[in-house]
Amino acid sequence: MKGQNKLFIAIIVALIIGVGIGGFVHLQYPESAEPFSKNIKLLGTVFIRLVQMIIAPLVFTTLVVGIAKMSDIKMIGRVGTKAMLWFISASLISLFIGLILVNWLEPGHVTKLPIQDAASAEELLKSSKGFSMEDFVKHVIPKSIFEAFATNEVLQIVVFSIMFGVALANMGEEYSQPVIKLFDIVAHGILKMVGYIMWFAPFGVLGAIAAVVATNGFEIFKVYAIYLRDFFFALAILWLVLLLVGYLILGNRLFELLKRIKAPLLIAFSTTSSEAVFPKLVEELERFGCNNRVVSFILPLGYSFNLDGSMMYMTFASIFIAQIYGIEMTIGQQITMLLVLMLTSKGIAGVPRASLVIIVATCSMFGIPPEGIALILPIDHFCDMGRSMTNVLGNALATSAVSKWEGQLENHGGDM
Repeated sequence: MKGQNKLFIAIIVALIIGVGIGGFVHLQYPESAEPFSKNIKLLGTVFIRLVQMIIAPLVFTTLVVGIAKMSDIKMIGRVGTKAMLWFISASLISLFIGLILVNWLEPGHVTKLPIQDAASAEELLKSSKGFSMEDFVKHVIPKSIFEAFATNEVLQIVVFSIMFGVALANMGEEYSQPVIKLFDIVAHGILKMVGYIMWFAPFGVLGAIAAVVATNGFEIFKVYAIYLRDFFFALAILWLVLLLVGYLILGNRLFELLKRIKAPLLIAFSTTSSEAVFPKLVEELERFGCNNRVVSFILPLGYSFNLDGSMMYMTFASIFIAQIYGIEMTIGQQITMLLVLMLTSKGIAGVPRASLVIIVATCSMFGIPPEGIALILPIDHFCDMGRSMTNVLGNALATSAVSKWEGQLENHGGDM
């Protein structure tokens, strides 16, 4: 059995065991659920931290090497333009799907949710206040590249890497080649580490799932069944659209791509972190046949600008909160909200629970009680599973599509 399939099966087994252990603790030892959850969650924390440890150097080295190797500035501009057109189009489609389906399904009108204590949303309310153009600029442009590395600010690392890569591309080979070769070796070394770290993924998945089920039990699925059902139905529609576009561009190779990224999709779903699969996704896309220069250029950008699952969730959740409070919004207001979400979501990429922070800020702007975020906090973990998985799919498709448009997609990648 190939290593990729072994990892996939190990993750599935860990997922089932995690649900079983969590359910057992919740039902048999409810008084111990909280300390148990706190301790077993450490397995997930260790896995996420191991991945976060290598993200900054991997983004920096692969992006610098990718751009420097292009050497043709026109090619950089062309690839970047195609990528941004995809990102903007995909974001708008995702927002529209969320908007249309939440209005059609009306989960807020048929679900009687218990009113949560607004204190649970206090931290999010604080972090969403004061968002301005100044904050946006500070978040995008690094004050210090070392600070950006230390805090894993992917967007800031991307900005610095692009500028450094372009500078190297414009220098003579005598100066640039030794640096490019060094960074290329470092990037491959980090990718080798990815293989070791991914074998800890099943333990991370087990810990994350067991903690949630032990604390909340199976009741949470019943209480929020309608909201979850409608949200995942909306996600299914978004997947259908993304896969249809992917098939039109990639043809039958789309199915090979899905086989390649099945483990990253499952890890993102289980750990609620699309960031956790970034290194593995780089590796699998290159094996699929995408040009490594295109992958190293587009994928880091996608993690900042192309979060399709999160985009759809923002309109869905914002209108849901309005429905819960009986606030009727006109079509004009909803379209304005969509455009606001489109802009603000690009400004705080990399912020923990960014989707929720943006929803709170947007609700405040449109007269919807921002405390309503407390209503969806208990099930946000489960929604985040779907969001993260969709973000990974969207970025894999974007990278593959641009590679194809550039004529840089090999017919046969590495071994499955």
